[in-house]
Amino acid sequence: MRSETALFQKALGSVLAQTRLPKTFSDPRRELDCSSYLSLFLFGLFNPVVESMRSLCAVTALEKVQQHVGCGKVSLGSFSAAQRVLDPDLLKRVFEQLVEQGAGEPRRDPSLAHLKLLAQDGSLWPALPRLAWAEYGVGAQGQAKGVRLHLRFNILQDQPEDALITCGKGCETQALRDLLLPGQTTVADRYYGQDYQLMGQVDRAKAFFVFRVRESAALTVLEELPLSAEDRAAGVVRQAWVYLGATEKLRSIRVRLVEIKTAEQHLFLVTNHPVGPVPAALVSLIYRRRWSIELFFRWVKCILGCRHFFAESPEGVALQIYLALIAALLTQALTGQRPNKRVMEFLRLYLLGWASAEEVAALISQQARQGQKAKKA
Repeated sequence: MRSETALFQKALGSVLAQTRLPKTFSDPRRELDCSSYLSLFLFGLFNPVVESMRSLCAVTALEKVQQHVGCGKVSLGSFSAAQRVLDPDLLKRVFEQLVEQGAGEPRRDPSLAHLKLLAQDGSLWPALPRLAWAEYGVGAQGQAKGVRLHLRFNILQDQPEDALITCGKGCETQALRDLLLPGQTTVADRYYGQDYQLMGQVDRAKAFFVFRVRESAALTVLEELPLSAEDRAAGVVRQAWVYLGATEKLRSIRVRLVEIKTAEQHLFLVTNHPVGPVPAALVSLIYRRRWSIELFFRWVKCILGCRHFFAESPEGVALQIYLALIAALLTQALTGQRPNKRVMEFLRLYLLGWASAEEVAALISQQARQGQKAKKA
């Protein structure tokens, strides 16, 4: 954990050197400086005992916590006030710097190496009733409230690449428009495939997409395309150039439809990739890899344990979610892979003083060897 804190503070220091912080952080009466505040926040995410802002502040009375985080005893008011004066964009830049440093090792897949594959999706975090700014009606009576993370996930490096945080009702397709960059291939589910205008906007941005569409989507077939033996082996039963949309006003750009039918599923995928560099079998493989973003969301919420908020303001919640993404990058950088449940348990036992750094390192090596054996099998 000290190594993770050191990596974080190094990246944070680099960003802070180019940032003008609010004057309040230079006030001698302030208990928390920027670095200590964010390190304490990060400590709370990893600690299995701390479950609220109040408990996080209470543990700062412990000497070991003060040494680890680099602060003295922190009051509830001081911690709460800091979230309102710190711009979440600061952590977004730290996150982007860690991404650029290549925190994750790319997967070696020659068939996909020529593509920049990014899965796009949103995930809703339930919010406390008093977080009125996060109000978003879902459920039988529209009672749920939430904060939405719009994530772009690098499929080949198996790590987050970019993110946007909004209140629960934030539009997911608009988030894609805001995060899109030329040359990227966005892989997304049927929600995005319903927006035919989005397809044209992605294409005009000199980017690509692989979207799933509904089986009932209205099609105008322009040209049926032949299938290779590899396509058929991948479960592809049809590919064609088509327009989507029942009327000319609603019509999409020309897209390639790839229909996949296996014993388990029946998928209709569309892409603007040409046939040559991305044959139908590869379109099928690309979409199957989209599931990695769902696994990442599950990891953040269930294994990392980012289920409760230490802050209540929009800025504080954004800070925590960016810190959760940073925690994912840091643990992956130090362990060589995203830690599974066993590894995270040992990291937390280390924090509690029941495991040594050497024991945790040995477990990580053992898990890595088992993972390699499973891949070979």
